Amino acid sequence: MISYYTTKSRQEEFEKTSKSVIQFFAIAYVIAISFSIVSCFRFDNVRNKVWMACLGVFSTGLAVLSSFGLLLAMGVPFVITVGTSPFLILGIGVDDMFIMISSWQQTNVKDSVPDRLSNTFEASAISITITTLTDVLAFFLSYSNPFRSVQSFCLYTGTAVMFCYIYNITFFGACLALNGQREESNRHWFTCMKVPEQPAQGGSRASGVCCVGGTYDHVTGTEVEPPIQKFLRRYYGPCLVSTWMRVFVCVLYAVYLAVGIYGCVNIKEGIDLGNLANDDSYIQKYYEYKKKYFSEYGAMVMLAVQDTYPYWEEEAS
Repeated sequence: MISYYTTKSRQEEFEKTSKSVIQFFAIAYVIAISFSIVSCFRFDNVRNKVWMACLGVFSTGLAVLSSFGLLLAMGVPFVITVGTSPFLILGIGVDDMFIMISSWQQTNVKDSVPDRLSNTFEASAISITITTLTDVLAFFLSYSNPFRSVQSFCLYTGTAVMFCYIYNITFFGACLALNGQREESNRHWFTCMKVPEQPAQGGSRASGVCCVGGTYDHVTGTEVEPPIQKFLRRYYGPCLVSTWMRVFVCVLYAVYLAVGIYGCVNIKEGIDLGNLANDDSYIQKYYEYKKKYFSEYGAMVMLAVQDTYPYWEEEAS
């Protein structure tokens, strides 16, 4: 069993890891956009929220770029742990986007766009603000950690959360207003051309599917519920409050607490540097052998030989 390690190995391998993560940014944002589009898709050609889904993810990307650019311009070091921050911000931003879109759908479609937008912020801004404050406080308080890598991660992530909140209530709010004006004029979500609310008599089926839209619930004045929302309200919600489901949730939560307590009691402090390198990195074996065979010997002692020594010859030993 032979493994090798040099003074530059850690820095070089960690840099490779940070570069290899970049490709996953694009994959993550493509998945987020795809999921958002599917979730916001409506068969109604006027009430469709596909562009809102794309702009919501784009708003999150702007928050990451703005926060990273600001801190890099201020000279804050960028370490490998910061590479995971965009994935966290993506989840927070998409969650806020769904909250705002859901609040918009609960407003009365006959109200003016300013009134609908104000009602949207009235219903969603409180929850978004509270979650943002708790996240920012958690990350900035963690900046007191003595490890520089953790400090950089918390500073970058906390700043990105703030920018994400700012972009959601400004940029994405403005996008909601523009989309509301389009809906108010009963225009198609893709072509922005005016379409009738009901299909014309004698018209083709394709025309009725692709060129008609703008229906809403005339009783409540809100948009028609999408299928997933109907399923959650009619079936999933009543299922959760049933007696057997309550018992199951209590038992499951008790198991969760037991596992959590066991993990807290047996947790080990410290960081395994091998986990920060790629799986195929040669330093993985070095750290594995070091932990397996030399962990009980304490700190490693190094000797420096200034004179030339032919250690490669058998007679030298």
